[in-house]
Amino acid sequence: MSAPMLMIEALGIVFGHGAARNRALQEVSFSVPQGGSFGLVGESGSGKSTVLNCIAGLLDRWTGTIKVADQVLQGRRKLSFSRQVQMVFQDPYASLHPRHTVDRTLREPLAIHRLGDASRRVVQVLREVGLGPQFRFRYPHQLSGGQRQRVAIARALILEPSLLLLDEPTSALDVSIQAEVLNLLQDIRTQRHLTYLLVSHDLAVVSHMCDQLAVMCQGVIVETISREQLQSGEISHPYTGQLLLAGKGYDRAAIDAFQDFLPTSQQ
Repeated sequence: MSAPMLMIEALGIVFGHGAARNRALQEVSFSVPQGGSFGLVGESGSGKSTVLNCIAGLLDRWTGTIKVADQVLQGRRKLSFSRQVQMVFQDPYASLHPRHTVDRTLREPLAIHRLGDASRRVVQVLREVGLGPQFRFRYPHQLSGGQRQRVAIARALILEPSLLLLDEPTSALDVSIQAEVLNLLQDIRTQRHLTYLLVSHDLAVVSHMCDQLAVMCQGVIVETISREQLQSGEISHPYTGQLLLAGKGYDRAAIDAFQDFLPTSQQ
């Protein structure tokens, strides 16, 4: 059996000191097979985006093991890492330079990695995300939210990575556009045989996108289940049940009955 594309073992990180000390991640472990799609779901502050930031190298001083394609990640990321792993952020406007055209945004990683044939690569990736070459010389303020996120996806794809880290990629978009972007990401994963690690607070999004998911609460994985188990309601942890109920819409009686859960490792 081949090694998983991504393997996380006993990942932990602490923020702050003394009375302000916060164990943001505790013994987080999971793996994602090559070509698979894995979701991390939970409330804001549950630690799911912190996992992505540790993998991407945006945070250091974590403990545990992170492996990508059986290579152990340690300390500062090498330039070759970004050829293999790319991240798509939540806010497409904040993640794009307001004074750079789409063309410049997409050419920059090619220049850094000294990859030639830039014009062809830019046009090809724009077509792949459903924009086309007519968008090359537009600025972010000339694009809709959905178009900006498509540019952000194109920027992540242009180096032809194997693993995409997706941090709430549709939460900043209008509901009418969210499904389009999610379907685009699904198609790209199939066409490019990519591996996805998706972070979301929305169980419906994770159910649509992911083969498996881990439910996080206060820095701890409380349950790991398959898409089929989620869709059939075959869950074991009451916190997952609360997330499912919350995703069905506002219900005052149900909300009043919600509990604050303290993961076992914190009790």
